[in-house]
Amino acid sequence: MLTDRYELTMLAAFVRDGRADHPAVFETFARRLPEGRRYGVVAGLGRLLPLLADVRFDADEVAWLLDAGVVDEPTADYLRSFRFTGDVDAYPEGDLYFPGSPVLTVRGTLAESVVLETLVLSVLNHDSAVASAAARMSTAAAGRPLVEMGSRRTHEGAAIASARAAYLAGFASTSNLAAGLRHGVPTTGTAAHAFVLAHASEAAAFASQVASQGVGTTLLVDTYDTEQGIRTAVEVAGPGLGAIRIDSGDLADTAAMARRVLDSLGARDTRIVATSDLDEYVITALADAPIDGYGVGTRLVTGSGHPTASMVYKLVAVGDRPGGPLRPVAKRSHDKISVGGAKRAYRAYEDGVVVREWYRVGDGPDPEPDAVPVQVPVVRAGRVVHEPSLEDVREHCRAAVASLPEPVRVVSGGAPYLTVTEGRWDR
Repeated sequence: MLTDRYELTMLAAFVRDGRADHPAVFETFARRLPEGRRYGVVAGLGRLLPLLADVRFDADEVAWLLDAGVVDEPTADYLRSFRFTGDVDAYPEGDLYFPGSPVLTVRGTLAESVVLETLVLSVLNHDSAVASAAARMSTAAAGRPLVEMGSRRTHEGAAIASARAAYLAGFASTSNLAAGLRHGVPTTGTAAHAFVLAHASEAAAFASQVASQGVGTTLLVDTYDTEQGIRTAVEVAGPGLGAIRIDSGDLADTAAMARRVLDSLGARDTRIVATSDLDEYVITALADAPIDGYGVGTRLVTGSGHPTASMVYKLVAVGDRPGGPLRPVAKRSHDKISVGGAKRAYRAYEDGVVVREWYRVGDGPDPEPDAVPVQVPVVRAGRVVHEPSLEDVREHCRAAVASLPEPVRVVSGGAPYLTVTEGRWDR
């Protein structure tokens, strides 16, 4: 039921006109990247595949669809035994994508494939948008750890997905406990301003936190006066204090002051963590500041920080009878053109750097010798056959981003590094 009504009204028409069991191929791709973005990161596949394998319509849902006039009785009967029995190939999660990349290909019957559109796009568009932003932030951080902490700025379900997508794209941890429980993302967190305000004094709050969490904790020092807060933190915890967090003001100037004060108090190993409306541009601007880690929330998990991935799910081939041959189909409307025919994507590398990506349609000529296939089988006959661990996905993403030329990885804007077309490439 996580779908748009028109998918089931189309299904009802296919059932009625006898086309439900005709073979079909649908592809997911992005026609363009958000303005200024040079590459995208595929994310969400690990969440999507179990959902595809699990699509069902129970008796109550079918009854509601009938009562609401969404489907007729023949379609309701079809839905009662609905299972996805087709095949899916996809770019591995954590991989790069560019305009035209056939990120995911669904092969099945027309009826079972059309039902999947909203589910596929809602997962891949959200997670890929977050991961693409997170990868840029990870590059900007230049090895300094990033904490995802956007749960209070988005839907509770999206918060879990965002934490997972950020982690696979290079973040070190999340504040979201559900993401830790469900996906194994490392979690972290200490205290908010409310904790300090709840005590009679800042010193009392710090003493309580250190007693509970140990001197390795991170103390939030900017509730009142930041410099005095730092001095109080070291007085309470000693020079072995793990870290301080600053969440307001000019972060560069405040971090410089904090480093001077900490060093003067003998807390030379105490780290400085910065939060407060950070994104890849702010993190880049803070590169020379004595900051040891960042917490990122709002601009990672909201649309202002991750412009939509703009992926679409389009029919590219269809058969005119069950088991019959496929013929290419394509949309020709202005600015929304698609390319007909099932595609096979390839990449070429030079000295470990990706230099081109292209696709072949159907059973075309063999690619040149340096071609590396991009898609992998992920579902066969409705069964998931691709289940890498999140750590494997994280490593794949790290290697994929590292395969881009250095000027493409920096956060300054520019045109997409590659545009993917048939049998050729553009940079």
